[in-house]
Amino acid sequence: MHDGVDAIKDTADDLHASLHVQKRRKGIYILPNLFTLAALFGGFYSIVMAINGRFDLAAIGIFCAMVLDSLDGRVARMTNTQSAFGEQMDSLSDMVSFGAAPALISYVWALNGLGRWGWFASFVYCACAALRLARFNVNTAVVDKRYFQGLPSPAAAALVGGFLWVATELNIKGAVVAWPMFGLVLFSGLTMVTNVPFYSFKDVQMKKSVPFAVIVAIALGIAVINIDPPIVLFALFICYGLSGYVIYAWRRAKGLRTSVISTSKDEPEERGLH
Repeated sequence: MHDGVDAIKDTADDLHASLHVQKRRKGIYILPNLFTLAALFGGFYSIVMAINGRFDLAAIGIFCAMVLDSLDGRVARMTNTQSAFGEQMDSLSDMVSFGAAPALISYVWALNGLGRWGWFASFVYCACAALRLARFNVNTAVVDKRYFQGLPSPAAAALVGGFLWVATELNIKGAVVAWPMFGLVLFSGLTMVTNVPFYSFKDVQMKKSVPFAVIVAIALGIAVINIDPPIVLFALFICYGLSGYVIYAWRRAKGLRTSVISTSKDEPEERGLH
């Protein structure tokens, strides 16, 4: 009886070890890194378009980078081409596309008229994006996979880029909405480094069969977005940006342990950082 239990344990340990090695294996794979490089180009394109005064295209570049960033990891998992190089490449790409690019285009478009307050907000956003990505890379083993710890950097970039896109579509100059942009940039940046839980959608199984109604709902969603992409997308990400605080308030009301920001190394959210 003990031999059977030991055999099961040995098999489980071998499986765990093989998965651990597979996750950290070395190598450079073309397919997932193509998506990562394309996402990186989206962030670079946004910066160039902002410098050239094409702020509508700058915002579109951020949203294109978001789509591509959501695909590279899935492609790597589906084709079994995950690698340590790909993880680092993805993180650096995110820093450019969702950290530096939104900070720079928001400053060039609106915040430069606020003087020191303008670059203060831009830097806070950029620094928070870097901190958010660094924490995510180190702390993934101690958080609930169903929820992100803090606002994801692509969603934060979508809030900034979406606001800019809506304003340019309505022919609103950046100087007119400099202070609202200031508030939005700070909100997006600081929310990235909180412990507020945001649903990650990682438990949505793409390979499983779904009812026909799900496909109909997806088609309707695409149609609704095409009615007015800037306004609809910005509204969606506003709702997502507030959803974390709704979940936080619900957990507090239920008496569940939760915190907005960690103030001690002993808190569970800090376990993977020390």
